[in-house]
Amino acid sequence: MNFELNEEQEQIKFSVREFAESEILPNVMDWDESQTFFDELRPQLAELGLLGVIFPEEYGGSAMGYVEYATIIEELGRVCGSVALSVAAHNSLCSNHIYTFGTEEQKQKYLVPLAQGESWGAWGLTEAQAGSDAGGTRTTAVRNNGGWKVNGSKNFITHAISCHTCVAVAVTDKEKGNKGISAFIFDKSMDGFRPDHKENKLGMRASETASVVFEDCNVPEDNLLGNEGEGFLQAMKVLDGGRISIAALSVGIAQGAYEAAVKYAKERQQFGRPISEFQAIQFKLADMATDIEAARLLTLQAAFLKDNDKPVTRQSAMAKLYASEAAVRVSEESVQIHGGYGYTKDYPAEKFWRDSKLCTIGEGTSEVQRLVIAKHLLRS
Repeated sequence: MNFELNEEQEQIKFSVREFAESEILPNVMDWDESQTFFDELRPQLAELGLLGVIFPEEYGGSAMGYVEYATIIEELGRVCGSVALSVAAHNSLCSNHIYTFGTEEQKQKYLVPLAQGESWGAWGLTEAQAGSDAGGTRTTAVRNNGGWKVNGSKNFITHAISCHTCVAVAVTDKEKGNKGISAFIFDKSMDGFRPDHKENKLGMRASETASVVFEDCNVPEDNLLGNEGEGFLQAMKVLDGGRISIAALSVGIAQGAYEAAVKYAKERQQFGRPISEFQAIQFKLADMATDIEAARLLTLQAAFLKDNDKPVTRQSAMAKLYASEAAVRVSEESVQIHGGYGYTKDYPAEKFWRDSKLCTIGEGTSEVQRLVIAKHLLRS
């Protein structure tokens, strides 16, 4: 088995790294401190093809695979978790839901502008009473004048304010449980669709997170994604790919935290020599590097399987679980190696630490990943 990127993939990696270090890095702390969403970066991301990574060219995409996609998200996350998270959510969730389950007309109308980076996409699954319990969705959609009238809300939605297109699920038949949930495409111009409360977050502060409210929102029949009652199963399939991107994001954050720790350890003098010469620090760095490599291999394995149309639910859950928890461990050790300076905003360690925690929560908590993995392990 070949675990190395090919020449084309290495070039993609280099190009994204160069872009991230020149165009994103100088703004990272300003965006984080002010919680400013970086919409001005969207045209540049679009020009690089990063807002349509996994979609065919006929839909405005870059026609890359998940290995390339994971590499891109890692490189962005190495510099700024917020940018990486937004690019991941745009590609894996909203856009991919339309690509995977939409009609040709829906793809032309909604996916093409998304893949070309004309606007951000949002995806709504989580509610106040339906987070990990996606089957507990309370947003409703009832038939009305040849279409649907939707009422309810969604929480913790990336790009809720800036999006032009949002995919969200709603209950269309309460008696059928999970099989009574359907998915719809919402347009920002629709009456009754509006963003609400913007969250004040611990980390990923530059990536916009807010609520979406539906108040007698009239949705045309043509905006139903797939068949009625398929929304829950569609969402679960979309999350399989999304978890690969969160795993890649986790690897990127961990890599950035590790590199910051190595740089500081070589510069910081104690007892007349750099602290990198002390075995206690060396052991920390060795464990950090090993965690990152293991997380990266799990992520690339899941990406490879996805590219080859193999079952990926268990592997993507494993990658997401291990990589996200590794990112927290690595970034925490980075803070520790920085000592008192690690607790200040003069060094990047504290931001990597804050950003890392979301990876164990978003797109399925670590606890949910363990349930998914166990379910597959115990199948008779």
